[in-house]
Amino acid sequence: MSNIVDLTVTYTDDLTGFSKETSKTVENDGWNASTLTFYSHCGTHMDAPVHFNVKDETIDQMPVSDFVGKAWVIDVRHIGSKGLINPSDIPDSIKEQFDAGDSLVFWTNWSEYVYEPKYRDELPRISEALAHWCVDNKVKMIGVEPPSVADVNNMEEVTKIHQILLQSVVIIEGLTNLDKLTSNCVELIALPLKIGEGDGSPARVIAIEKY
Repeated sequence: MSNIVDLTVTYTDDLTGFSKETSKTVENDGWNASTLTFYSHCGTHMDAPVHFNVKDETIDQMPVSDFVGKAWVIDVRHIGSKGLINPSDIPDSIKEQFDAGDSLVFWTNWSEYVYEPKYRDELPRISEALAHWCVDNKVKMIGVEPPSVADVNNMEEVTKIHQILLQSVVIIEGLTNLDKLTSNCVELIALPLKIGEGDGSPARVIAIEKY
């Protein structure tokens, strides 16, 4: 048996960076269709290395094998506004079981603020030490609930953390529904749109728990 949880934010006009307009209707055109406009890093999304010029690799060039794998869910709900998540926040029990190629998802409950200014301006973020830990330990994907792994109001920090991680780690930002998971180890699947020369893309992200 398995439990499949959708970790993706719903894209509506209330989401910063996204809009949806009617393009066709059944009444006038014979079918319903919409025109979608979105910022490449809005909602639940993934970053490509070219986002910070770490490498020339764009979202369409990233191997799909990088989008699927075992992930450990780390409860860091004690990290508050503007707090730093450090390697010490990963329980020893998980560090002992961690294998190169596993992924990490950090549960902060920050997605509850998705429509509030603090979602972007007060986010808990990945420390420089943790970013290096992820690279050194060959983490495949890192997933966070805030819209960024770093303080988007601090250009030096946001650049440094992204440039460290994007050397080898797939970054997934804007996750939600982590409270619906019942275990700390899941199969994580994160599929971005295959946008040519894309610096990033919205992604449908799910977690599969097996019993």
